[in-house]
Amino acid sequence: MYGRDALLTGLVPRLVGLTPEHRRARLEYGDDLPVVLLTGARGTGKTAVLEQLRNTYRGHLPVALIDCESPEFAGPPHGSRAPWTPVTEALYALGEQLVPKVRGAGEVRFPRLAAGLLAAASSGWAPDEDERIRAEAVRLGLLLAPDSWWDNQGRTWLNKVVTKLSTLATTGIPAVDIVVEATVESLLEELFNRGQRKAADWYGSYPNAGGNTARGLVLLGRHFHRGDGHRAVAERHLAGALRADLAAAYAGVGRLRRIGRPLVLLDNAQAEPGRRILESVLHDRHEGGRDGTVVIAARRGAATAAPEHAVRLRFAELARPGRWGRGPEPGSGVLAAPIPALEAEDVRRIFDRVEAAPGGGPAGLYRAVHCLTGGRPLAVRLLAEAVDRLPDGREATPGALLDAPAQGTGRTTGAELLHRLVPADCLEGLVILAAARDPGSAEALAAVRLQSRGGVNGMHRAKDLLRREGWDEDPDLFVADLLLRSALLHRLYRQDPDSASWRAVHHTLRDYHASGEWRGRPHIPSLPLRLHHELALGRAESAVVHLRDAFRRPEVPARQWLDELLAITSAPYFAVPDHRGAVALGATDPRQPPPDHDDDPVLHFRIQRLLHAVWLVRDPLALHDARVVERMSHELARLSDLHRTGSDVLWQASREWALGAGQRCTF
Repeated sequence: MYGRDALLTGLVPRLVGLTPEHRRARLEYGDDLPVVLLTGARGTGKTAVLEQLRNTYRGHLPVALIDCESPEFAGPPHGSRAPWTPVTEALYALGEQLVPKVRGAGEVRFPRLAAGLLAAASSGWAPDEDERIRAEAVRLGLLLAPDSWWDNQGRTWLNKVVTKLSTLATTGIPAVDIVVEATVESLLEELFNRGQRKAADWYGSYPNAGGNTARGLVLLGRHFHRGDGHRAVAERHLAGALRADLAAAYAGVGRLRRIGRPLVLLDNAQAEPGRRILESVLHDRHEGGRDGTVVIAARRGAATAAPEHAVRLRFAELARPGRWGRGPEPGSGVLAAPIPALEAEDVRRIFDRVEAAPGGGPAGLYRAVHCLTGGRPLAVRLLAEAVDRLPDGREATPGALLDAPAQGTGRTTGAELLHRLVPADCLEGLVILAAARDPGSAEALAAVRLQSRGGVNGMHRAKDLLRREGWDEDPDLFVADLLLRSALLHRLYRQDPDSASWRAVHHTLRDYHASGEWRGRPHIPSLPLRLHHELALGRAESAVVHLRDAFRRPEVPARQWLDELLAITSAPYFAVPDHRGAVALGATDPRQPPPDHDDDPVLHFRIQRLLHAVWLVRDPLALHDARVVERMSHELARLSDLHRTGSDVLWQASREWALGAGQRCTF
């Protein structure tokens, strides 16, 4: 877990009271704990951190991890018609994982949670559904007591419930209220013996219960059945029941007090069950509730995904004690930190671990991968694993790694990346839109190429998705994140044997930027962007001619000329073999016609070499060739001697761009 020590060995041991080596640690924050929220886009390693915490502490303290986007929370259990919500299923899953025995401290039971879930489930029972009632009660009852106890006592309770409901059925189909009342009455009579009565009494605190346990459970069942805001009240109390059971297990002089605090881990907490459970925790603690449960959640999105008034820290600051304090708003109960990217040295160590590729591939590969991925752990791992599965004869470049088969998936590494990073129903739209350079061109592309996916409305939905999931934003790029854009464009280029979709998209964008009007709507044309898309189609001659002629015009400042060169050469490139290096070093591109009748062919070929050198050096999917970097610097230096007004600007670029290439920085 590279670069995650601030959390794994810093904050978490201070919260749970146990180090990763299972030694006692000094507790922080007393009985008032923050909810720890980790934020980041897909692939940033949030899930891996939570899994590491679960694996570290499992068997040593009560710990549970759920994925709030899991399909198991999307429908009723076992396909039944029982009343349910994603929250009730998530709470059951948490309780089920927290029940098992902990080394040296026994097990935790959840009588409050089980009683509440049974009351909620009963609102959907009918008197002629004996087997369904038994199935639901058996499942939920395992949270209440050990198997042997439940086998004995549970049968009596089940028989009593079924008998009561059958009796009610003789007078006609009973109302929901009557079913819930009969269930609660039997529950309190048969299951909550003297030792568990205190647990049942907890429901006397339910809103408007007035301290009456039976009334509290009946109200919960009724509210759950009614839905909307009433159901939200019931869900909040059920979420509190789980934490109340955990607090009761640690109370007194029991053996659980000798181990660390219980740990609840919520992945993808932006989904409904995670969001509702966190709201319950925050509001209860804001109102003075103290439960001693350590809650750590991961939410997909930017750092702004944290609630308003959350205490926001840099990830490294989690290592230092005393960085959180509760404020007057519920949201202040959150301690939020974005998951950091891996450093280049972390990426090198990951690549060095690839057994089939001693040294982790060719020199500079790990730096190129770090630049492409932005240090996103998921992508780094997939690309590292692809090193020993490259197609025959391919040099190990980031672009070649995207073409390599992904382990055990039947997909290429590029396709596997997209499978992990983009929801399936949005993928094809984003593949088309990734080539757009600005909102106007994206809208034009959507109108022509995405009619079956909602056209311009589909484009807006795709943009909302990128924003919601925490991807970087840039007004000059529809898909701003370098890794995501590269993987999407790779998919566009490879999805047809003849790259027909690739050509169609870039033809559309070329025509859009060439004209000052698109489908009756005026816009500002852009010659550099038109040439950018021509270059993506493999046609470099027009770009060379434009840059040559613009270089000669005294009214074109050198800085503008360089900006246009960079805009043009940001064109993506996926062709194999790659001719750019050879052309940059002086070969003639066999795909391009000879220059037009020009009185200075030396300048023409100098700019042709420079364009291909910059195009290759800036490509995040290529490795740097020192000879090409040197050629780029040389051509810029020679051009500085020829420009009438911009000698200093071009000379500076010749130095800075070469240095930036070595560090894989933006020019």
